[in-house]
Order: sequence, then C-alpha cells, then structure tokens
Amino acid sequence: MSKSHKFVRFLHEGRWRYGLLTSRGVTPLQGSIFGKWERSGRPLSPKRVRIGPPCRPGKIVAVGINYRAHAREMGHELPAEPKLFLKPATAVTGPGEDILYPSMTSRVDFEAELAAVISRRTRNVPLDKALDHVLGYTCFNDVTARDLQRRDGQWTRAKSFDTFAPLGPAIVTGLDPSDLTVESYLNGQLRQASSTSDLLFSVPRLIHFISRVMTLLPGDVIATGTPGGIGPMVPGDTIEVRISGVGSLTNTVVR
Repeated sequence: MSKSHKFVRFLHEGRWRYGLLTSRGVTPLQGSIFGKWERSGRPLSPKRVRIGPPCRPGKIVAVGINYRAHAREMGHELPAEPKLFLKPATAVTGPGEDILYPSMTSRVDFEAELAAVISRRTRNVPLDKALDHVLGYTCFNDVTARDLQRRDGQWTRAKSFDTFAPLGPAIVTGLDPSDLTVESYLNGQLRQASSTSDLLFSVPRLIHFISRVMTLLPGDVIATGTPGGIGPMVPGDTIEVRISGVGSLTNTVVR
C-alpha cells in the first residue's frame, strides 16, 4: 500500500490552490496532484484558508442501487449490471457549504457515499488494473429530489440541481476501498450505517465497467452508491457523511 496523503483544494488570498492536509495545517503544493507535485511554502492554519471541493470533476458518474438494503427500501430488484447515471459538475459544492432546497420539489433526500477520484485517462481498463487509475477517495452526498425522481421516471432533474453534489473534504490516497464504514448523521443522529464490503459491485468492478462505456479523465468522480437508511432533509437541517479513513463532510440545508 502506498503512502497516504490527504489532498485538499483551498482558497487563500483570492487564489485556489491544492494542498496537503496534515496535523500542522494545510501545506500549499506546486504542480498537479494528478501528476508531479511538490510542497511549496509553510503550512497554513486551517482558520486562514477556505477548504473547497477537493477536485473539479469534468463529470460525476454515479451508481444507483448498489447496496442490497437500499434496493429493498426503494422497491427495486438487484441489478445484473451497475446502474449508471450522471451528475453535472455544476452540482458540486464543498464542505461547510449550503445545500439549496429548490422551490420545485417537496422532498430532498441525503445519500451518503464513498467517491473514487480518477487519477489519469481511463478507457477499457482491465479489472485487475482498475485501482491503479484511482488517485484516492473522498466523501460524497448524492442529494436527490425524491419526488421529482419518481415523477420523471429517470433521474437527471432530481439529481442535478446546483449544490446537489457535496464533495470533500479531502482526497485520501493509499486506502483499500473494500471495507470502509459509510455513515450519515442528520442533525447528529445516525441514519445510515454500512460498509463498502456490502457493495453489489466493488470499486474496481465499477471502474472496469464504466471505463468500457465512457473515457474517464483526471479528476472525474465515481460515486459508488448509498446504503439503506436514506431520508428527507428540510431547511435548517445539518447532514454529515462520515467514512472511515476518509473523513467527514458536513453541509446545512437552506431554502
């Protein structure tokens, strides 16, 4: 297993940069986290910077019905192949940012997920090489307008509102994604609790499958699916996605 790093993207003195998050603070980087990089300068106090989404994905490839418990609660049969959909890059928001509750919906749900961040151009990758194309992992919340999802019969509108893809706080490298705890907390109360060991389609299998459909590029995000226990949020609620070894992503819902 390679050495673990925590990459963040931060705003300091009007400029967005990549950095390394350590116990000493945020160390600015030169170069690209998707290629060659080096430390540049002294660590900055987290109080002096704004932590944003850890990458700027060209696309978010999400996977529906990838845990048995979630399939049961949604009334779906288990899929024979990964059920894919896309979320636009404009839906991305960062840790601590607000989730905006759209006026055209009457139910907005949380969905805690592990997200894999792609490190390099990926097309038709063999299953046994799939994880070589992952930079690291982060927390993701597949926010969904549930009533619109049911009304439309397809998922684009329900999944695509601005701020409906909270992502962060860091991309953590060197992790084994096969058995990570995935939890969500609504206003401090545990609502979802499972493990990636219960995924119907594992992270390598998803990358192998998706790369046969579309080319994945550095910074693209694969959201691997949510466990059972999803539920609605209302303005004023705080939702936290917590994944072992990865971190915690917290956002507040506002009208």
